Amino acid sequence: MSNTEESSLDSKKELDDYNMIEFSDCSLYYHQENTKLLVYDKFNLSINKGESVVLIGPSGCGKSTLLYLLAGLLKPSAGQVIVQGQKIDKPRQSTGFILQDYGLFPWLNVVDNIGLGLKIRGIHKKDRESVINKILEEMGLTSFARHYPGQLSGGQRQRVALARVLTLKPDLLLMDEPLSSLDALTRERLQNLLLEIQQREQLTTVLVTHDIEEAIFLGSRIIVLAGELPTRIIADLSNPMVGTENFRTTDNFFKLGVKVRGLLEGGRI
Repeated sequence: MSNTEESSLDSKKELDDYNMIEFSDCSLYYHQENTKLLVYDKFNLSINKGESVVLIGPSGCGKSTLLYLLAGLLKPSAGQVIVQGQKIDKPRQSTGFILQDYGLFPWLNVVDNIGLGLKIRGIHKKDRESVINKILEEMGLTSFARHYPGQLSGGQRQRVALARVLTLKPDLLLMDEPLSSLDALTRERLQNLLLEIQQREQLTTVLVTHDIEEAIFLGSRIIVLAGELPTRIIADLSNPMVGTENFRTTDNFFKLGVKVRGLLEGGRI
């Protein structure tokens, strides 16, 4: 193998290992009557492969918009959004997106909701059934396989939504306040499940939340956004303790919560 080929392979490995996501001088604006609403202005952000990144900030600060840009559902007005070295200007198959309202079809039962993406991709029925049965068991949904969304609790519906995404084997998982409508105990159980899946699969995840404790429990990296537009990062916090045993009860968890709350209230690090 030539030195040039070795250098090319090394560069690809470095890209695969590190630069999963890149916002490069990304701008986004909307025209409103005679004015231009600038949501992003030459915004830059890099996210490493396998990182669990949480975005937190006041309502209207552009958190969800960032997910839509990453998903290819919005196009930047200028600059680039890059995922795995690919410029994003349309949805990509390897990106999973879970919305706040779950996005389930009420006329489809649990099995059909979970298998919808596989069916669209032309996966044979027998192969679909094998994948679906496995994930039903993992999600604790086997006994609800023939139920419809209206017959499920909020936590069960969220598990179905997560199962549907995971059957497609994404390398990037985007979540827009997926647990916000759940009661506290159900929310904690699903937070545990999300963390377990993220760490086991080494999924790159980007989660939007308004909940400080959720941000700290799930994010290996917590990005705090300012409250005004254009969107601006006021802190990018590393959270190396994420995933450690009984993390919720530790001093580090409490101290990081105080720091994030102070930032959101306009204080300093």
